[in-house]
Amino acid sequence: MHDLLIRNATLLSGLGGEPRVADLAVAGGRIAAIGAGPGAAREVLEAGGLALMPGIIDNHTHYDAQITWDPGLSPSPALGVTTAVIGNCGFTIAPCRPADRERVMRNLTQVEGMSLEALRSGIRWDFESVPQYLDMLERRGMAANVAAFVGHSALRTYVMGGAATERAASDAEIAQMRELVLEGMRAGAVGFSTSTSPAHNGEGGVPMPSRLADERELRALTGCLKQAGRGVFMLTKGGQTPMAFLEELSAASTRPVVIAALLHNSTNPRAVFDDLDRIRAANSRGARLIGAVSCCPLSFDFTLRSPYPIEGLDAWRPALGLKGEAFRAKLAERGFRDAIRGELARPAHFRLFNGEWHKLTVVETANHPDYEQRDIGSLAAEARKDPLDFWFDLALEEDLATVFVALTLNSDERAVGEMLRHPASMVSLSDAGAHLTFFNDAGFGLHLLGHWVRELGALTLGEAARQLTGLPASVFGIRGRGRLEPGYAADLLLFDPARVGRGPKQRVFDLPSGAPRLTAAGIGVHGVWVNGVRIADERGPIQPARLPGRLLREFDA
Repeated sequence: MHDLLIRNATLLSGLGGEPRVADLAVAGGRIAAIGAGPGAAREVLEAGGLALMPGIIDNHTHYDAQITWDPGLSPSPALGVTTAVIGNCGFTIAPCRPADRERVMRNLTQVEGMSLEALRSGIRWDFESVPQYLDMLERRGMAANVAAFVGHSALRTYVMGGAATERAASDAEIAQMRELVLEGMRAGAVGFSTSTSPAHNGEGGVPMPSRLADERELRALTGCLKQAGRGVFMLTKGGQTPMAFLEELSAASTRPVVIAALLHNSTNPRAVFDDLDRIRAANSRGARLIGAVSCCPLSFDFTLRSPYPIEGLDAWRPALGLKGEAFRAKLAERGFRDAIRGELARPAHFRLFNGEWHKLTVVETANHPDYEQRDIGSLAAEARKDPLDFWFDLALEEDLATVFVALTLNSDERAVGEMLRHPASMVSLSDAGAHLTFFNDAGFGLHLLGHWVRELGALTLGEAARQLTGLPASVFGIRGRGRLEPGYAADLLLFDPARVGRGPKQRVFDLPSGAPRLTAAGIGVHGVWVNGVRIADERGPIQPARLPGRLLREFDA
């Protein structure tokens, strides 16, 4: 007898084909049968009118710290995510020496928009090495399946200490890092991740360690994947990193290269398509590259006390690391403002903030309620002031407490639809677990199914399901997941295609030490199962008797 029978569901295979109505049976945590009348079951669920697909594989998350205190990986599982890939961009917390813990946490506070108090209160440091970290996760259990990268910035800090943010590595240091990558791969890591993005700064505006790596170091570390015989190289690419170099790394390592973060910039509208076309051309020559794109508009809630969207500007660097009156004085300085204005006037391949003042909105003020829900461009025009001056003056007047929301990238839906359909792209970049006070895109999969499929018709349901399941399973070599097929894991998402979507963002205060984060609920979700155990229904998360997720350690070559 089967454990579960889902009857009359519209099945989406995860391979991109046409949906079909059929029954699906689950036994022992796996899909046991698909078709008409597969036999009796202890639990029968009638799913007429609902769609059933493999659970979402979120291939770009940052739950590395949160999972140590929250094995539930909130809010992702209730949003249809049954597998999360952690450690993207090289921002991991292992390996880490006890003496470096404060340094690592302070860098995460800056680069991933996390609360230092939450990290200090929450992280369980029951590990030092990558194998010890993975063993700890496996012992504690998790609500969803997890695959973990070996992260470059953590490696550099472990080997080089404070010098990791100051210089290139020596031959001896590179050799030591190579051994650590191989150690992590032998323990079951999914690959090696790094970042060359100029937007990625640690505490005080110091570049994250991986940004100091030269091409020699990157060649050596990605070469470990060839030696391991499997694994993915994941890179968040700065504009200075040529696609030809990544093609070279793919050829030398013989491994896939996932390139993030490819987002549409309205002030330089063809740049992202140039990158995707270069990826497609490289693949025609035998490379294995794929561009990680987002289906969500990228918006940030922030104050100028922590202005993440503009910290990647070169002209902002004199303000990085300043605090108190020194920081306020810098914001008021005419030359500083003029330098920012000058940089914003020049086209850029990629930057978060582009001076689109109609996309920068006042959310909450202390003294000007009439400004709320209005954009800086129109407010500045009424005040007959330059928008940058109006913005900074307002923030300074309110002791930097004014809350803004900036719609920075991916705001042109025609262009984003073109990106989603590009043959070199993979839907990604939820960043779940990071930027907790700025935005929350953990529901990216539901947004794809609702907004892009139902509302805009940019993709079919079958195509969207493949982007969220079968494609990332193939790229990352995730075994036995990402398809509705007998023998595959019963990682399942049951939803109403007529309603599916993500709800409005909410600010909650449930992090360690009571720190806030943004979250969102799913809409139209009727069930989520991980390895055959139901963890969510139409009312939201379910607390199962046991955590059903698994640490994934074995991957296809």
